[in-house]
Amino acid sequence: MVSALITVAAIAWLCQMALGGWQIRQFNKAFDILCQRGRVGVGRSGGRFKPRVVLAVAFDKQDRVIDTLLMRGVTVFARPTKIDRLIGVKRDELEPDVIFPHDQGCQNALSLALKMKHG
Repeated sequence: MVSALITVAAIAWLCQMALGGWQIRQFNKAFDILCQRGRVGVGRSGGRFKPRVVLAVAFDKQDRVIDTLLMRGVTVFARPTKIDRLIGVKRDELEPDVIFPHDQGCQNALSLALKMKHG
């Protein structure tokens, strides 16, 4: 009985590692494409028991959003998605509390993404 539980735990751990690696590869692939489009700001938020949010925004030379990347969730099944409603909006017109009125995690991530370290 104990050996069966250890075996199940080991299989679950290996699945977690494999799916986590797959998730990282998916995000890195989407992020690389985003970085090729323009200057990118990245923000993240979340805690131990809250869904984590990673949000990246690419800007063109006129400071308009040309592409976005949003990944949120608590499991390894979270996938990177786009936020189409932000495309074309000027950087100084982006208001996190208006764009995400009911999602504190996305508000925090967007606020951090708008404070680009270089650019």
